[in-house]
Amino acid sequence: MEYTYERKINYYETDQMGVVHHSNYIRYMEEARSNWLEDIKMPFTLLEENGITIPVLEVKCKYQYHITFGDTILIDTFVKDYSKVKLTIGYHIREKHTGKSILIGETKHCFTDKNLKPINLKKYKKEFSDTFENLLKKGILHDEKN
Repeated sequence: MEYTYERKINYYETDQMGVVHHSNYIRYMEEARSNWLEDIKMPFTLLEENGITIPVLEVKCKYQYHITFGDTILIDTFVKDYSKVKLTIGYHIREKHTGKSILIGETKHCFTDKNLKPINLKKYKKEFSDTFENLLKKGILHDEKN
Protein backbone atom coordinates (compact mmCIF):
# COMPACT_ATOMS: atom_id res chain seq x y z
CA MET A 1 0.00 0.00 0.00
CA GLU A 2 1.34 3.35 -1.03
CA TYR A 3 0.88 6.14 1.48
CA THR A 4 0.81 9.85 0.65
CA TYR A 5 1.81 12.43 3.25
CA GLU A 6 0.91 16.09 2.67
CA ARG A 7 2.98 18.95 4.05
CA LYS A 8 3.10 22.73 3.63
CA ILE A 9 6.53 24.38 3.43
CA ASN A 10 7.44 26.83 6.21
CA TYR A 11 9.45 30.01 5.72
CA TYR A 12 12.18 28.95 8.15
CA GLU A 13 12.94 25.92 5.96
CA THR A 14 14.15 28.09 3.09
CA ASP A 15 17.66 29.37 2.45
CA GLN A 16 18.99 32.74 1.30
CA MET A 17 17.88 31.94 -2.27
CA GLY A 18 14.28 31.45 -1.09
CA VAL A 19 14.20 27.71 -1.80
CA VAL A 20 13.95 24.83 0.66
CA HIS A 21 17.41 23.91 1.94
CA HIS A 22 18.44 20.46 0.71
CA SER A 23 18.87 19.05 4.23
CA ASN A 24 15.17 19.52 5.00
CA TYR A 25 14.15 16.82 2.52
CA ILE A 26 15.61 14.17 4.83
CA ARG A 27 13.33 15.49 7.58
CA TYR A 28 10.36 15.43 5.23
CA MET A 29 11.07 11.78 4.43
CA GLU A 30 11.29 11.00 8.16
CA GLU A 31 7.97 12.75 8.81
CA ALA A 32 6.36 10.78 5.98
CA ARG A 33 7.88 7.52 7.26
CA SER A 34 6.62 8.13 10.82
CA ASN A 35 3.12 8.92 9.61
CA TRP A 36 3.18 5.97 7.20
CA LEU A 37 4.11 3.59 10.05
CA GLU A 38 1.16 4.91 12.03
CA ASP A 39 -1.09 4.44 9.00
CA ILE A 40 -0.08 0.77 8.66
CA LYS A 41 -0.74 0.30 12.41
CA MET A 42 2.94 -0.11 13.25
CA PRO A 43 3.96 3.18 14.90
CA PHE A 44 7.40 3.60 16.43
CA THR A 45 5.86 3.26 19.89
CA LEU A 46 4.50 -0.22 19.04
CA LEU A 47 7.83 -1.30 17.56
CA GLU A 48 9.67 -0.06 20.64
CA GLU A 49 7.17 -1.74 23.00
CA ASN A 50 8.10 -4.97 21.21
CA GLY A 51 11.83 -4.31 21.63
CA ILE A 52 12.41 -3.34 17.99
CA THR A 53 14.24 -0.34 16.59
CA ILE A 54 14.81 0.50 12.92
CA PRO A 55 17.88 2.73 12.64
CA VAL A 56 18.70 4.41 9.34
CA LEU A 57 21.66 2.89 7.49
CA GLU A 58 21.58 4.98 4.33
CA VAL A 59 19.74 7.91 2.72
CA LYS A 60 19.60 8.62 -1.02
CA CYS A 61 18.12 11.75 -2.58
CA LYS A 62 17.89 12.69 -6.22
CA TYR A 63 16.81 16.32 -6.35
CA GLN A 64 14.77 17.09 -9.45
CA TYR A 65 13.31 20.53 -8.80
CA HIS A 66 13.05 23.09 -6.02
CA ILE A 67 10.18 24.14 -3.77
CA THR A 68 9.66 27.40 -1.90
CA PHE A 69 7.83 28.87 1.06
CA GLY A 70 4.09 28.30 0.87
CA ASP A 71 4.28 25.34 -1.52
CA THR A 72 2.52 22.14 -0.50
CA ILE A 73 4.25 18.83 -1.16
CA LEU A 74 2.95 15.29 -1.38
CA ILE A 75 5.28 12.49 -0.34
CA ASP A 76 4.42 9.03 -1.68
CA THR A 77 5.93 6.42 0.63
CA PHE A 78 6.25 2.71 -0.12
CA VAL A 79 8.31 -0.41 0.64
CA LYS A 80 10.98 -0.73 -2.03
CA ASP A 81 12.85 -3.74 -0.61
CA TYR A 82 12.50 -6.02 2.41
CA SER A 83 14.78 -8.89 3.45
CA LYS A 84 13.55 -9.68 7.01
CA VAL A 85 16.64 -7.96 8.44
CA LYS A 86 16.68 -4.82 6.28
CA LEU A 87 13.98 -2.54 4.92
CA THR A 88 14.24 0.02 2.12
CA ILE A 89 11.54 2.67 1.92
CA GLY A 90 11.02 4.64 -1.28
CA TYR A 91 9.81 8.23 -1.47
CA HIS A 92 8.53 10.38 -4.31
CA ILE A 93 8.08 14.03 -3.39
CA ARG A 94 5.97 16.15 -5.71
CA GLU A 95 4.43 19.59 -5.65
CA LYS A 96 0.72 19.24 -4.89
CA HIS A 97 -0.79 21.73 -7.32
CA THR A 98 1.40 21.09 -10.38
CA GLY A 99 2.32 17.43 -9.77
CA LYS A 100 5.91 18.34 -10.63
CA SER A 101 8.44 15.79 -9.36
CA ILE A 102 10.68 17.37 -6.71
CA LEU A 103 12.70 14.46 -5.31
CA ILE A 104 13.09 10.70 -5.62
CA GLY A 105 14.61 9.17 -2.50
CA GLU A 106 15.01 6.16 -0.31
CA THR A 107 16.08 5.24 3.20
CA LYS A 108 17.59 1.90 4.17
CA HIS A 109 17.02 0.53 7.65
CA CYS A 110 18.03 -2.45 9.75
CA PHE A 111 15.80 -4.12 12.33
CA THR A 112 17.53 -4.35 15.70
CA ASP A 113 16.77 -5.22 19.28
CA LYS A 114 17.10 -2.58 22.01
CA ASN A 115 20.86 -3.28 22.17
CA LEU A 116 21.14 -2.46 18.45
CA LYS A 117 21.88 -6.09 17.59
CA PRO A 118 20.42 -6.94 14.15
CA ILE A 119 17.41 -9.24 14.23
CA ASN A 120 15.47 -11.30 11.72
CA LEU A 121 12.04 -9.72 11.96
CA LYS A 122 10.29 -12.84 10.65
CA LYS A 123 11.68 -14.87 13.57
CA TYR A 124 11.32 -12.06 16.09
CA LYS A 125 7.79 -10.82 15.26
CA LYS A 126 6.22 -12.69 12.34
CA GLU A 127 3.10 -10.51 12.01
CA PHE A 128 5.26 -7.39 11.56
CA SER A 129 7.32 -9.20 8.94
CA ASP A 130 4.18 -10.31 7.11
CA THR A 131 3.01 -6.68 6.93
CA PHE A 132 6.26 -5.57 5.28
CA GLU A 133 6.25 -8.54 2.90
CA ASN A 134 2.72 -7.65 1.75
CA LEU A 135 3.65 -3.99 1.38
CA LEU A 136 6.73 -4.95 -0.65
CA LYS A 137 4.55 -6.75 -3.18
CA LYS A 138 2.45 -3.62 -3.56
CA GLY A 139 5.54 -1.39 -3.57
CA ILE A 140 7.07 -3.35 -6.44
CA LEU A 141 3.91 -2.78 -8.43
CA HIS A 142 4.18 0.95 -7.66
CA ASP A 143 7.85 1.07 -8.64
CA GLU A 144 7.12 -0.59 -12.00
CA LYS A 145 4.61 2.06 -13.03
CA ASN A 146 7.09 4.92 -12.38
